[in-house]
Amino acid sequence: MPNRLANETSPYLLQHQENPVDWYPWCDEALQRARSQDKPIFLSIGYSSCHWCHVMAHESFENPAIAALLNEHFICIKVDREERPDLDHIYMEAVQRMTQHGGWPMSVFLTPELRPFYGGTYWPPEPRMGMPGFAQVVVAVGEAWRDRRDQAEEMANRLTESLGEPEVDQASGRRPTVELLETAATGLQRSFDHQNGGFGGRPKFPHPMCLQFLLRLGHRLQRDDLTRIARIGLDHMAQGGIYDHLAGGFARYSVDERWLVPHFEKMLYDNALLMGAYLDGFLATGHPQDAVVVRETADYVLNYMTDATGGFHSAEDADSEGEEGKFYLWTPDEVLEVLGTEIGERFCYVYDVSGPGNFEGKNILNLPKTFEQCAKIKGWDLDSLRQEMAEARCKLLGVRDQRIRPGKDDKILVSWNALMIDSLARAARVLDQVRYHEAAAKAARFLLTELRRPDGRMLHCWRAGRARFDAYLDDYTFLINALVSLYESDFDESWIEAAVPLADVVLRHFTDPAGGFFFTADDHEPLIVRNKELLESSVPSGNSMAATALTRLGRLCGQADYLAAAESAVRISADMMLRAPTAMGQMLVAADMLVGPMREIIIVGDPHRPETAGALADLRRRYLPNQVTACRAPDCVDAPGALQPAFRGKTLVQAEPTIYVCENFACQAPISGPDAVPDLSTKASRR
Repeated sequence: MPNRLANETSPYLLQHQENPVDWYPWCDEALQRARSQDKPIFLSIGYSSCHWCHVMAHESFENPAIAALLNEHFICIKVDREERPDLDHIYMEAVQRMTQHGGWPMSVFLTPELRPFYGGTYWPPEPRMGMPGFAQVVVAVGEAWRDRRDQAEEMANRLTESLGEPEVDQASGRRPTVELLETAATGLQRSFDHQNGGFGGRPKFPHPMCLQFLLRLGHRLQRDDLTRIARIGLDHMAQGGIYDHLAGGFARYSVDERWLVPHFEKMLYDNALLMGAYLDGFLATGHPQDAVVVRETADYVLNYMTDATGGFHSAEDADSEGEEGKFYLWTPDEVLEVLGTEIGERFCYVYDVSGPGNFEGKNILNLPKTFEQCAKIKGWDLDSLRQEMAEARCKLLGVRDQRIRPGKDDKILVSWNALMIDSLARAARVLDQVRYHEAAAKAARFLLTELRRPDGRMLHCWRAGRARFDAYLDDYTFLINALVSLYESDFDESWIEAAVPLADVVLRHFTDPAGGFFFTADDHEPLIVRNKELLESSVPSGNSMAATALTRLGRLCGQADYLAAAESAVRISADMMLRAPTAMGQMLVAADMLVGPMREIIIVGDPHRPETAGALADLRRRYLPNQVTACRAPDCVDAPGALQPAFRGKTLVQAEPTIYVCENFACQAPISGPDAVPDLSTKASRR
């Protein structure tokens, strides 16, 4: 018989509906039962594309003997971390403090009052590799609760008190300076792998926000060494096995230091953030391959990760047919069968396909040498090689698409969708791809209509026609940022009119009077702590995106309260930007905006007329990170709305377009005509 998870919408929870464990979702019924029966809770948190979550489910949660132990001693609750990041954040911090490491699946034992007293991650069913067996853990924790309950509760109380303490010193309130940005960049340089790209050793994660910050600071200070670091990172990831050379898109991370062997799951947020980093790389360095990576990644999302509603799905698993990576691997014989001998052997040389293989006897496609290097070594014509490889990749993709695909988590999350909307909107204007804008706009309209409460507040998650869970800080701030990018893509002011009330919700319900923002609203379900996250993991923190989004929106709309709130989030993060720059990439981007100069480019001109459209195209080809852009037709400059302050006093001077460049609440003299785009260099004096 299915357990209570059968009524859920989460693909992860539904994967466990047939377990013999008497699972509950996180709900009042489970929490009340724990209190009424005075039983501790076993809380298991994971997500659908997590390989080791699948392993532990098969080994332990499908094991009747282990299930019987859990059911006897605990109230068992299963949580999808992507649906309930509020719970995941709190209890992951607890596990990390107890064990000095974390990860998923996360396994935590709680008192009936929800306080953690023991936890870990994956445990095998029987002892191995120095780990206790999960059955042993369950029995030992049950005995500890029964026989040494006072000690367990004392541990839970101390740990819960510590969880309420700030993760960093937020008292300094320092306003960022160029010197702070340079010191943070020096920290990034120290941890950078100059041979392989990326930060640290293995496993290696992409850190796209850090690369974007380095591009910004390299541009600001005209420091080629910083730009070169970003360039190395972008190039090595795009050439490595972490990148899908057939369909586009990036895997979650690399298990080795040289980006060859990915953890094969593909997450929406990684691909959104990496698209943004490669767009910046293209604008800042002119590297044409960056634009190719953006197009291929966007096409992967549109072709494989887009729901009929217009929203974007969350993830594709690492596993297919029970094997990690099977969908993506090739042998030389498979390649030759599709491509023929001549082109097949050439493809195998270029993409590192060999008989011995580079991964468990098979091959992950990657580029140990560039096309230029291959052509030079082999004496091949470069243009012909590029064309042949493009045709070969297309043929192999057609064959691969006939394989059994990895499982997909098709739920739609506001925060992750907003990241993709932002990158698609930016890609649309930089690469002049209307279909990317259309996809971004359709997704945004879906979020704004189907994931709203009757009072206008946002919900977090949608699947199978059901929108659920009150939105978190990430949802609001990521979406505000995306709506600003959509506006700058098409100058439809409805996007700004949608962003402003969301920003007002953030200020009203999420603000911490001490500075920055809480992860949950002030009317959210009460939990053991109300946390405020500054450190970033795989996505920007809600505080760093709040600082980014409120700065952009505040500049466009002339809203001083938005700018002050953004500055408060940056100020409380000053010490952490110096101590852990690899975990503060987006906040460093926001700090760069705060250091300034941050410019408003106000254009009077019809964006649909050739003269203004040409000026906008010129503007969009420039790398101008610290700016916002607004545009109105001449007969609309006095129209009401959130953008009215930006256009107040702006008139058409002689010919379209007329461009006003404003900085520090003052505007330069307007420039008019077809050559109106001035030199908008963002060089800043040190201050």
